[in-house]
Amino acid sequence: MDPTDALDLRVDRSSPVPLYFQLAQQLEAAIEHGALTPGSLLGNEIDLAARLGLSRPTVRQAIQSLVDKGLLVRRRGVGTQVVHSQVKRPLELSSLYDDLAAAGRRPSTNVLVNTVVDATVEVAAALGVPEGGDVHRLERLRLAHGEPVAYLCNHLPPGLLDLDTGQLRATGLYRLLRGAGITLHSARQSIGARAAAPAEAERLDEPEGAPLLTMRRTTYDDTGRAVEFGTHLYRPSRYSFEFQLLVRP
Repeated sequence: MDPTDALDLRVDRSSPVPLYFQLAQQLEAAIEHGALTPGSLLGNEIDLAARLGLSRPTVRQAIQSLVDKGLLVRRRGVGTQVVHSQVKRPLELSSLYDDLAAAGRRPSTNVLVNTVVDATVEVAAALGVPEGGDVHRLERLRLAHGEPVAYLCNHLPPGLLDLDTGQLRATGLYRLLRGAGITLHSARQSIGARAAAPAEAERLDEPEGAPLLTMRRTTYDDTGRAVEFGTHLYRPSRYSFEFQLLVRP
């Protein structure tokens, strides 16, 4: 059975919004709200076009727009399949692990590096430690439903807590910090974008040169001490940041 049969899909021919875009928006909403679940196979484009009174090229354009967003994938010999919806993360002091878990996205972690290194100028300035002094360096690949979402690089001051690789695989860094009695209070954060280098593209299952979201964050505890400096890369097809903007009175 085509899962779109259960959806109340409608297009308004009097609207200035293109028909393909109307259909794409409704399919995207169904994916985001769980009406079309990951792994679901969409039915034949011809059948969907006939049911909605649309042309096949219109339906194909709607589906292709969701393929381009990473919400659908075309698999040879299988058909068009729903993949995992994009994670929309609010801009607040929370961890990616907790956000994925709260969204029911089954987070998992590959720990790539867990070691002590010399602090670079940038890391030393962010953490308030001497340049060349010891800092703890973590590199992790965060996955949701087995798909890579983000590459996380974090530096922490020495002696802050015992960073066990097994615990880092099982949970998020902020949970470990809180478990060690550290109260996270605030952070300074910047967001940008850049092209993926070859090794980054391979880790994140993206083409070389693909656009990636970047985030740099320094997190402070309730005493004002810097407890973590992170430089993270995210797949924009799987991840976005949400802002709430207020008008100044």
